[in-house]
Amino acid sequence: MSAAPITRLRPAKARPEESSLRIAMVAPPYFTLPPAGYGGVEAVVADLVDGLVDRGHHVTLVGAGRHRTRAQRFIPTCADPPADQLGEPLPEVLHAARVSRILADCDVDLIHDHTLAGPLLARNRPTPTLVTAHGPVAGEPGEYYRALGDAISLVSISNSQRSGAPDLPWLATVHNAIRVETFPFQAEKEDIALFLGRFHPDKAPHLAIDAARALGMPIVLAGKCSEPLEKDYFQREITPRVGPDVTLFGVADGVAKRDLLRRATCLLFPVCWDEPFGLVMIEAMACGTPVVALRRGSVPEIVVDGSTGVIVDDPAELPDAVHRARKLDPMDCRTHTELHFSTEAMTAGYERVYRKLLAGSPVAASSWAADGWHSVDRRAEAAVQAAS
Repeated sequence: MSAAPITRLRPAKARPEESSLRIAMVAPPYFTLPPAGYGGVEAVVADLVDGLVDRGHHVTLVGAGRHRTRAQRFIPTCADPPADQLGEPLPEVLHAARVSRILADCDVDLIHDHTLAGPLLARNRPTPTLVTAHGPVAGEPGEYYRALGDAISLVSISNSQRSGAPDLPWLATVHNAIRVETFPFQAEKEDIALFLGRFHPDKAPHLAIDAARALGMPIVLAGKCSEPLEKDYFQREITPRVGPDVTLFGVADGVAKRDLLRRATCLLFPVCWDEPFGLVMIEAMACGTPVVALRRGSVPEIVVDGSTGVIVDDPAELPDAVHRARKLDPMDCRTHTELHFSTEAMTAGYERVYRKLLAGSPVAASSWAADGWHSVDRRAEAAVQAAS
């Protein structure tokens, strides 16, 4: 993880319009923004940045490598994202240390952090820090956020995720989203099932193979298999199941992913853990492809059972669920995604959270008043009321 020069940000000489905010957006260090292939968090962050800029806000994006967003400023912590070290702690910790140096001279109204290690450095920071928890929060992750106390405020990406630790300092739930218009809708499907995700026991692609094979339906499996746990799982559960009805695609980039999703009869999502969100579900529905899934985590929050997919409780029920999913209307899937999981909806949700955070932040209120601005409490309260 080679270091890039640390760019110091000089305080802005003039503030933006009163209705706009200056936001420092901190992305994880492992992939570019947006990612070329794998990288769900990075994809969400990139879309959020563009959405905020479209709404008139000034965004300073801190990430790794290069970016293709509309952020007015981009500051890399390293020249090349350490994608091959995904899952190792050191790249994240090193990224957090460099981000802390950058933010020390960054004149913004709030910091929105999407990393795990970054919030460790939020205490005593004069700027309020909002953290989106992208992973599970039950158990040890919850203890971590509790230890941070009032140094941060939290946003969940699903109500299911939030229920794992309801006592944490949650400000709101804001669902992840996609740019629906970039996903091709196709009503006429091919007779293939699709699994798209990591080759991991939690994702259980072996159950997807079993379900498709029980129906005599070919299946395509596309996803990441690079970490030791993924490789061990692949050898143990996938290799013995490979046959002429199973196509191993590898990692699908943005173009290939969209092509697979639009053509498939259904997306098989047999998760065996409490998935906090599952971005691939809304990507599939945007293409008019129903989701067949086990009832875990956020699945019932995202998929409308019997309309945009079929949800079951036991893997043995998956083949029949695929049969039922074939009868669903692809347009219902697309419309549901447009209404509930668009980038515009996510951006508006976060904008409301920002106003709420600033309205309750004494530090932000006093600093804005010192600069001759109106009371942040009155201004943010009015903005929240107008948006609700």
